[in-house]
Amino acid sequence: MASLHQTPIAVQPKSSLSSTSLFTTPRTLSFSFSTSTTFPSLSLRIPTSRRTTGNSAAGARMSATAAGSYALALADVAKSNNTLDSTSADVEKIEKLFADPNVLHFFANPTIDDEKKRNVVDELGKSSALQPHTTNFLNILVDAKRIDLMKDIVKEFEMVYNKMTDTELAVVSSVVKLESQHLTQIAKQVQKLTGAKNVRIKTVIDPSLVAGFTVRYGNSGSKLIDLSVKKQLEEIASQLDLGDIKIPL
Repeated sequence: MASLHQTPIAVQPKSSLSSTSLFTTPRTLSFSFSTSTTFPSLSLRIPTSRRTTGNSAAGARMSATAAGSYALALADVAKSNNTLDSTSADVEKIEKLFADPNVLHFFANPTIDDEKKRNVVDELGKSSALQPHTTNFLNILVDAKRIDLMKDIVKEFEMVYNKMTDTELAVVSSVVKLESQHLTQIAKQVQKLTGAKNVRIKTVIDPSLVAGFTVRYGNSGSKLIDLSVKKQLEEIASQLDLGDIKIPL
């Protein structure tokens, strides 16, 4: 299984980019919790929608909209508190925690009491050194029974964060871990190609590449730089297609 790491790359700043709204006809829901630790209140703007049954496609769209709304709410709170970068680091920690299927199953299990889940959230917040508003955000998801959206929320938050900070995400896949100076060179090249203020590098270990590396960037990784040996071998193999060669007897 490929392993994933993330390396932030700082580059020279340019003009800032403001975020855009991700929802229409919103309504505001405010949540607060009474626990042993006092957390700041968090106001979420959730899109008004009707529940749809028997239509998986519509349900998927509703889930995506909800995940985007939660992610944007968290980003807005972080921006107002000048903790956007720290909150992004919190989200990365959460992503790693919920990569464990057992963790996701625990929080998504309807038979487990919500109070017990909130106690576990508080413990995770302390052990992972999460900011109070990030811990409170997790409690909100528990209370709203939307913790199952965590993976989608992480993806949506990453996109919102990138827009707010004019950051381009580049996913670098290689057989072995690349040196930091090589990642910096790749980041500078991606910055040159995109004109982004910042570039964040995510590294993936992919043994199937044989050697070399690939770089995906752009909208949903739509652009690809392929410098892998696997690609070169595929090109050589296509050139050595002997199917049309006739050997005289």
